[in-house]
Amino acid sequence: MAQDIEKHQVNMMEDVEHSPSKVSTDGEFDTDLTPAEQKKLIHRIDRRLVVTVGVLYCISLMDRTNLSAASIAGMTKELKLGLPFNNSEVSRYNIVTLVFFTTYVVFQPPSTILVRKIGPRIHLSVITTAWGLVMLGMGFVHDWQGLAGLRVVLGILEAGFFPSCVYLLSTWYTRYDVGKRYSVFYVLGSLASACAGILAYGIMQMAGMQGLGGWRWIFIIEGTLTCVLGIGSYWMLVDFPEKAHLSWKFLTERESKFIIDRVNRDRGDAKVQPFSAAKFFRAGLDIKIWGYAMIFFNTTSVTYALAYFLPIILTENMGFSVGASQCLVAPPYALAAIVMYTTGWLGDKYKIRGPIICFNMILCLIGLPIMGFHKSAAVRYFGVFLTTAGANSNVPATMAYQANNIRGQWKRAFCSATLVGFGGFGGIAGGLVFRTKDAPAYHPGLYACIACCLLTLVIVCTTSFVFWRQNARAARGEIELEDSDEDHQRGFRYTI
Repeated sequence: MAQDIEKHQVNMMEDVEHSPSKVSTDGEFDTDLTPAEQKKLIHRIDRRLVVTVGVLYCISLMDRTNLSAASIAGMTKELKLGLPFNNSEVSRYNIVTLVFFTTYVVFQPPSTILVRKIGPRIHLSVITTAWGLVMLGMGFVHDWQGLAGLRVVLGILEAGFFPSCVYLLSTWYTRYDVGKRYSVFYVLGSLASACAGILAYGIMQMAGMQGLGGWRWIFIIEGTLTCVLGIGSYWMLVDFPEKAHLSWKFLTERESKFIIDRVNRDRGDAKVQPFSAAKFFRAGLDIKIWGYAMIFFNTTSVTYALAYFLPIILTENMGFSVGASQCLVAPPYALAAIVMYTTGWLGDKYKIRGPIICFNMILCLIGLPIMGFHKSAAVRYFGVFLTTAGANSNVPATMAYQANNIRGQWKRAFCSATLVGFGGFGGIAGGLVFRTKDAPAYHPGLYACIACCLLTLVIVCTTSFVFWRQNARAARGEIELEDSDEDHQRGFRYTI
């Protein structure tokens, strides 16, 4: 199964490379690069940038969500995580999942400022290596409080990763190139979710070596892998376009200029303005940003609920063995990878975003009731496929939606931070919706996930109507959309 998924990933990456963004062949801006050179350059950026951050995100997602695999591998029993926290209805396991997001949310806004100041190569490689060391430490904890403390530190370090990657990708690609790239980036994360259970099951077989339980080896082996990739990423990552020609000769100066001119032609915000707290936080006055953030909250509430509890649900609700549950996590995420890339490709081709999000949410709204209420375990497992595909596909779809409808570098940075910050709040919700006392049916958690999907449909329909009206007014010359003091480009239109 893992080999099939990897083969599919390679095919999708080749699709990205052989379906490059529209390049400048019409003379809309001056460039001395030939069309063949332009295509070759875009291919090279795809391979170097998208694949590198995608692999790192694969490790990031695996590290933050491997609690469920460790839980059924003996961690819950050894650390007594199933007991209630201070005689409340919340278990210690819920608390351990929750505390990660307290720091994960708080430290995201400063991270998007920091990545601009010191550059993505240093920023991302350092925090990746550091959280790998934290993962190693989790393999040696002796009580649940120590595990919770390390999860707090993990949240601080991982807070800088996802928003920085989202922001970095948005600075390199035009609005209708970014959907496929976000999809490939997140597809690699889905690969982690698909393979994490199988990998964890294999590592569990090391139980007893050096006197350590199988769940401890999950953290030790995966933490070591993270450290190795974190160190290597310093040489693989690239900087922002305006500095890319200085980063290990990745681009020549004229190639860097082509990328900047190309982005400027598309949305006019490639030039970076000096940081101003007023400019950065003023973006918070735009209600659209909070709408995108709420969509992301609804989406991640479902994705994190699946990530943290799916193996547990497969075991307790559907009656599969521990080994089968670890391995049965993979097929739904394989389907999610296919759906998210397909919808990302369609979104870029037809220049649509809202309908893609609605389609994904409808998949969830079909899958959740099946997953929760059908009498047959096999049919309920089919519902897991639809829910996992719809929820995970909506992550890159939402990222593309906000990236297409925001202009200005610091507004883009603020939007990335708030988007992913609300994703962290979604992680808190996702870590709490499936309560131990609701086992094995977990109906309240399913109702919460259904409510999130319905709210997303309402928000997308509302913003799409507003965008349609605003575009019509702009076409009549009544207003100028997303006007910014960072540039003077005119003619911007929202993507519906």
